[in-house]
Amino acid sequence: MTETDDREQGTTFQPRFDATGLMTAVAVDAESREILMLAHMDAEALAKTRETGLAHFHSRSRGRLWMKGESSGHVLKVEEIRVDCDQDALVMLVRPAGPACHTGAVSCFYRKLDGDRLIRIDN
Repeated sequence: MTETDDREQGTTFQPRFDATGLMTAVAVDAESREILMLAHMDAEALAKTRETGLAHFHSRSRGRLWMKGESSGHVLKVEEIRVDCDQDALVMLVRPAGPACHTGAVSCFYRKLDGDRLIRIDN
């Protein structure tokens, strides 16, 4: 079995981070299946998430580890982590303790593109 075959078909978790040490992580509501947010994880954020059961990410703007809800209290309790085929992206099924978006919206994806305009959506 090649390394690629092992990564794509095997049972060993082998997270693959990009050249900047990050991987994409999508938080999805475990009950409604609504996409709540997209963020990035480095090895530290992934380890802390697995250790605590609460979603941690790498803030590119702050250049540091942060726990979702560390200031608002709107944490994301991780129930399951799903790994894509080549192990460079994650989907986390979570139970949110409040709105996921810093704007107060339930999801960070609260607008849709209509031509060149953004229209707020409620679901």
